[in-house]
Amino acid sequence: MKMAAPLASKAGSAGTISKPPFPELDFRSGARVEELNKLIQEFTKHDQREYDDQRALEIHTAKDFIFSMLGMVQKLDQKLPVANEYLLLSGGVREGVVDIDLDELNVYARGTDYDMDFTLLVPALKLHDRNQPVTLDMRHSALCHSWLSLRLFDEGTISKWKDCCTIVDHINGATNYFFSPTKVADWFYESISIVLSEIQKKPQRGMPKVEKVEKNGTIISIILGVGSSRMLYDIVPVVSFKGWPAVAQSWLMENHFWDGKITEEEVISGFYLVPACSYKGKKDNEWRLSFARSEVQLKKCISSSLMQAYQACKAIIIKLLSRPKAISPYHLRSMMLWACDRLPASYLAQEDYAAHFLLGLIDDLQHCLVNKMCPNYFIPQCNMLEHLSEDTVMLHARKLSSVRSDPAEHLRTAIEHVKAANRLTLELQRRGSTTSIPSPQSDGGDPNQPDDRLAKKLQQLVTENPGKSISVFINPDDVTRPHFRIDDKFF
Repeated sequence: MKMAAPLASKAGSAGTISKPPFPELDFRSGARVEELNKLIQEFTKHDQREYDDQRALEIHTAKDFIFSMLGMVQKLDQKLPVANEYLLLSGGVREGVVDIDLDELNVYARGTDYDMDFTLLVPALKLHDRNQPVTLDMRHSALCHSWLSLRLFDEGTISKWKDCCTIVDHINGATNYFFSPTKVADWFYESISIVLSEIQKKPQRGMPKVEKVEKNGTIISIILGVGSSRMLYDIVPVVSFKGWPAVAQSWLMENHFWDGKITEEEVISGFYLVPACSYKGKKDNEWRLSFARSEVQLKKCISSSLMQAYQACKAIIIKLLSRPKAISPYHLRSMMLWACDRLPASYLAQEDYAAHFLLGLIDDLQHCLVNKMCPNYFIPQCNMLEHLSEDTVMLHARKLSSVRSDPAEHLRTAIEHVKAANRLTLELQRRGSTTSIPSPQSDGGDPNQPDDRLAKKLQQLVTENPGKSISVFINPDDVTRPHFRIDDKFF
């Protein structure tokens, strides 16, 4: 007589069919990974704004105004290069778009003070004629920083910029002029103020309204009202170099996540000195190396799910860790780049892993704080957290521990903040002008007939070129025609 198989063996052969799989949980917080993924998606939906033709035209009008203004600044005293190339970045200095951590930076809030923000790097000096690695004078500076002697430039350049230098006399009687970030910023702010005063004496139809002009340390922040939009521009005077600094040469010898995805020539096409000194540096003389141009290229190689996790993490920490000042979004971006080098590309490409990436970024940040160690991605021997006190790092590590214990709640708070900002923007738009506006360079025709060509051109810029290097070439003798370059494509 045959015996029936025991029920236990039936259950075993069926595997998980008789019992539904347990939902994937985050071990530390108990949060459901699926819920975290949904919250990150919701945050992304509210954080990313779509541009209709009217908003696109308003953005273009504001850009026209800023570029025209800079052309007029060049004409004031011919200090700025005649043929200049600006790097335009989406997002303001406060969002960590560039590595500038200024104590004097005023707090502006999206929705309350502005609707969209941009950073514009404006070269005051350019060194574009060298193929070999650029050697900078770092004898007086912390790592990632440098002084800049005008000896590298011709006599005409020295003569033009003498008043924006600190002077060091040597024993042998020679005089050395060091380009001063604070004096350059003072000159730039005064020049912009003069130009804006002149422009406002003869307002043109459709011209943006200058709502605010402020000097924040070495940054000039301008808020423009255009139609129903308010645009924040953080304008940064920089020194622009082609090539690559000698101090970062060893970084090129290592393996990186972008190998084979973009060329080395794209990554090392140039770098900047930005007006920011180190913790103990001399503010009047010290500049910080910036690899913003390279970072724009590297961004192309980062998966959308990791970028969503980064943006959500940034929104959570930017307010939570704001006092005392220690962590900036730029630190978080550096950690993300290191993670891309450390982890397999196939893992980082997973579309439904945003929650894992968010939790990992929080863990990474906490690890960096506890160990007081965050290497600069391009110059790893530079520890960007070295100057922090033990009390500060432990305070922030404890704050991050609370986030890690309940990431879902902190994501919900970030979503509410971005929704509130969007509501404020919509409310102000309803109160403001709802008609289309002509460009300042248009002939002032029917304001209800926007220039569709301009709107479509800008629509291409802002929606079809994520992560690409957007440069603007200005001819100061014809400021009515800015020329956009996206990578190697001209508009």
